[in-house]
Amino acid sequence: MSEAEFACIDCGEEYPPSEPRWRCGCGGPLEVAPKAIFTRESLAARPATLWRYREAIPVAADENIVSMNEGMTPLVPLSFSGAEILCKLDFLFPTGSFKDRGATVLMSKIKEWGLGQVLMDSSGNAAAAVAAYAARAGVECDIYAPASTSAAKCAQITAYGANLHKIPGPRAASTAVAMEAAKERFYASHFWNPWFNHGTKTWAFEVWEQLGFRAPDAVVAPAGHGSALLGAYLGFTELLRAGYIDELPEIFAAQAARCAPMVRMWEENLEAVPEIAPEDTIAEGISIAAPVRWKQMRDAVRESGGCFISVKDETIPPLLREFGAKGILMEPTSAVAFAALALLKEQGKVKPSETAVVPVTGHGLKAADKLEKIMSA
Repeated sequence: MSEAEFACIDCGEEYPPSEPRWRCGCGGPLEVAPKAIFTRESLAARPATLWRYREAIPVAADENIVSMNEGMTPLVPLSFSGAEILCKLDFLFPTGSFKDRGATVLMSKIKEWGLGQVLMDSSGNAAAAVAAYAARAGVECDIYAPASTSAAKCAQITAYGANLHKIPGPRAASTAVAMEAAKERFYASHFWNPWFNHGTKTWAFEVWEQLGFRAPDAVVAPAGHGSALLGAYLGFTELLRAGYIDELPEIFAAQAARCAPMVRMWEENLEAVPEIAPEDTIAEGISIAAPVRWKQMRDAVRESGGCFISVKDETIPPLLREFGAKGILMEPTSAVAFAALALLKEQGKVKPSETAVVPVTGHGLKAADKLEKIMSA
């Protein structure tokens, strides 16, 4: 059992964790703060799943856990950009993306709340993950996705039994329709519900274990709504607070140049995320013009000593081919982080001698139509 505090990050209003709620009454996003953490000594005897970190995961009763024994993905060394880097193969989850980390925790909490129907919006990976775990939990699920979402991801969502609604227009249109529908059903949004990021934080715990109970020097993650970024920050922060590491790794957040609101806010030192007109990008998974948790994203990067960085779409296809030749077939969104790492090395912000870890967030088969064109070019 994991005790936790549940409060708004804007106004500070507190709520009981037993209350089904995805947003504060003031309209601000909520955060949940677990009060416990696992002991290092206990881990050796536990199954190799992300639920091995049970004490740090804010779900009260074990009987509500919705799981497919996911977690402990491989950490593989590869030569890249003149140095060895470590790739965390999070595309090896049941639904093919790291979003399963968040979905298993969020859906466990939804089961704990006793909810029978949920809805959410996503450009693909989060939708597939929530649909799969909703199916495991016996919860009816409606998904609102952009009409441009890849056919492979749409097929995956419907295969899990979810009701898929394709929404014309930009990514934000799906969110608008979903939030209107949320007046009638619970909004299981992966970016509004804080339980999701307390699933993605297990990435940091696993990296720490796999490195012999130490933190890397640098983490580079693709950033749209910030699930990977915030998960890394939350996980390493909890390890730091427990005295398990001495300092945070530098966390670098990568965005596609065609949709990079956090980069613009960072570089121009703005007080809020700016309004932008996003362009179509091959990195559809992080094409988010107005991330809800921008304050937390900014603070996480700032506190860790990292930065936000953007990469051009044309840098992605060569990387997909390069990593494909090394046995790693990733979707275009995942390649954004590797393109960013190459730039960071050129700029001297990540040194060749430093331990850099990059998550491979989604499997290339999810974007088979795009990859077919790229690989044959």
